[in-house]
Amino acid sequence: MSQELTKPLIGITCGDLNGIGIEIIIKSLSDNRILDICTPIIYANSKSINFYRKTVQENNFQFSILKEGFKPNLKQPNIVNCWEEEVSINPGQQDEQAGKYAFLSLETAVKDLKEHKIAGIVTAPIHKKTIQSNNFKYTGHTPYLRDSFDKKDVAMLMVAENMRVAVVTEHIPIEEVAKNITQQAILSKLEIIQESLQRDFNINKPKIAILGLNPHAGDEGLIGNEEIDIITPTIIEANKKNILAFGPYSADAFFAHAQYEKFDAVLAMYHDQGLIPFKSLALGEGVNYTAGLPIVRMSPDHGTAFDIAGKGQANHESFLAAIYKCVDVLRNRETYDFNHENPIQKRSSRVIANLEDERVIED
Repeated sequence: MSQELTKPLIGITCGDLNGIGIEIIIKSLSDNRILDICTPIIYANSKSINFYRKTVQENNFQFSILKEGFKPNLKQPNIVNCWEEEVSINPGQQDEQAGKYAFLSLETAVKDLKEHKIAGIVTAPIHKKTIQSNNFKYTGHTPYLRDSFDKKDVAMLMVAENMRVAVVTEHIPIEEVAKNITQQAILSKLEIIQESLQRDFNINKPKIAILGLNPHAGDEGLIGNEEIDIITPTIIEANKKNILAFGPYSADAFFAHAQYEKFDAVLAMYHDQGLIPFKSLALGEGVNYTAGLPIVRMSPDHGTAFDIAGKGQANHESFLAAIYKCVDVLRNRETYDFNHENPIQKRSSRVIANLEDERVIED
């Protein structure tokens, strides 16, 4: 089989049409070297792509239209026209119409994921308000994908060269955080993170740090009891399940003293507790990974950036990193699954492969 045929097809959603999504897609795919590792399948509309192509100077972006039959051109990015009608694009403006087409792009890509037409997905930023509809009543991609693939729970895992940070609670008001910090919620995230670190990131015995909820991790009950009543017992229970979990650590000292460097991942209790230090301390371009799904989904670690949309100023490095990381995880999964395959089945598959090779030589 040729190298071209073994390259994964990576779906790319356009995000909010009035944000920087299509611009960073064009910039990321203008370097043809991306085609050495994957074949991008963009879920949008060629007219929308051409609108933003005019705003990006010195781009070398060319594409093919993917028609019925799903036979992509392996030498160019491909576009799936998710809609045919004319759409008004107003960069930087919050518009329900832009959210409508962002959802249509996502919905079509998820359908193709379920039908195994594409191997993984990289999602451009959506606007959480404009995308709301009867079909999308979620706080973001993560819970939508969780329900789309019938998973009870998933974990938002921020990934960079020097750290990985997940959160127990995601996009909920601060006043609701404490009541959502339960043993079941923490343990569920730990199990998902452990499995993901092993299968997706090739870490055999991962070590996971757990942050406290309260300042100074509660100061032995002086500033809240969640650490004593909930978090510490959960860590003990996780250790019984062969999860190497440690803590709870005081969040400020943990990041200030670079303790995260000693662990393979960090589990924060709420969004800002984990993402503020991640975005401040992460080396390289950080990406957002949804751990716990049967498919691989990555995204950049930023939003729609309406303030610079349509100006050709958006930095595409995080989006490009998300594409590379998507391919990396797909490869890691393939290796992990092969290494953990039933020995009898593995031997049988090798025998069949050898027989096929011999048959090709004889022919």
